[in-house]
Amino acid sequence: MTQPNQFQLLTQRRFAPFFWTQFLGAGNDNLFKFALTVLVTYQVSVSWLPTTLAGLAIGALFILPFVLFSATSGQLADKFDKAQLMRVVKNLEIAIMAVAAWGLLTQQVGVLLACVFLMGVHSTLFGPVKFAYLPQVLTTHELTGGNGVVEMGTFVAILLGNMAGGLLISMPHIGAELTAVACLSLAVVGRICAQFVPAHPPADASLRINWNPLSETWHNLRLARLDASVFRSLMGISWMWFFGAVFLSQFPSFAKDTLHGDAQVASLLLIVFSIGVGLGALLCEVLSRQPVEIGLVPLGALGMSVFAVDLYFATRSLPASVLMDASVFLAKPEHLRVLVDLFFLALSTGIYSVPMYALIQLRSQVTHRARIIAANNILNALFMVASALIAGAMLSAGLSTGEVFLWVGLANAAVTLTVFALVPEYLSRCKAWLKALF
Repeated sequence: MTQPNQFQLLTQRRFAPFFWTQFLGAGNDNLFKFALTVLVTYQVSVSWLPTTLAGLAIGALFILPFVLFSATSGQLADKFDKAQLMRVVKNLEIAIMAVAAWGLLTQQVGVLLACVFLMGVHSTLFGPVKFAYLPQVLTTHELTGGNGVVEMGTFVAILLGNMAGGLLISMPHIGAELTAVACLSLAVVGRICAQFVPAHPPADASLRINWNPLSETWHNLRLARLDASVFRSLMGISWMWFFGAVFLSQFPSFAKDTLHGDAQVASLLLIVFSIGVGLGALLCEVLSRQPVEIGLVPLGALGMSVFAVDLYFATRSLPASVLMDASVFLAKPEHLRVLVDLFFLALSTGIYSVPMYALIQLRSQVTHRARIIAANNILNALFMVASALIAGAMLSAGLSTGEVFLWVGLANAAVTLTVFALVPEYLSRCKAWLKALF
């Protein structure tokens, strides 16, 4: 079979409207969250929300719905037509952003925090639909490439959303108005894109919804455990989010305390990381010799550990300095190694994650695929919360940000080796892939 081209999917109705729907949703989530973080940190102070806790509170409110409602959203995605669900979810986004626009214009912080929670609900409902839709419209030979394009688009949307949110809300006198217009406009355009997503029959129209999230979450995990490779892949993806969350959350302090850079340098780290993950995700189709090549996962895991460890050593001998902006930072040759390490760490993360997502989609039973993906979303949320708690404890114990990165890199080696020992198929496929390559 001729090697498929993942970018051709962006010209086809079965994929393009869905891609832009999820792209705009991810961008809107991050634009709104980051704009609100800047607003309550620098512009509007309230006694009940200290600025030092603003980012943590906003992140927690956004993640909480994934724990509470993922089990229900997975059932809905299996029971109903996914295209129709996308339209319902985008209608909800427009309503939430209309309330958020009023909150921005009147500077009602409580209302805006409620909207963060509701946008978390919006993303929770969309998650199982998103990943269960792909195997329904793509062939097995397109699945790796399609997941790569979606992951690339997600990280680009996160990057652009954060940059736009910070820029718009910081505009003198009209920042709140511009942010409100941008959030509402993205929601409306996303709804227009969702209108063109083609309809498909539901996976299990006879499913009876269990509204108890605890029992349904346990049921979903039991469904995932029916296939050991699927369940271990869920754990592997959740670990990837643990790993990535540590780096993403620590970029501001890493830039300031270790690299002696200002906010521009922190933004530069986010740009390098996002581009790296996106390119790694896109490379999976090029590197893959099979419809889903899980042999790439050990390669990605190795790169994640090697470059995380080297990132620590690259920063050990950096001299003390006054805070530098991005231009001064880039002019110093000793910083090149830091950026190279961060880029290839992110590239490896993209290579690691895409085959696991594709494996879950391919091997999960069609009738409860969305519910297994919902279980994955719950595990991802729990692992990200754990990453924040563990990283915070390590920093409180006196470790530097670079040392936290070192220990996470070493832990990644231990965790992934355990996964590969439990599922030898990953290593056997990696050997076969390397043999075919050379």
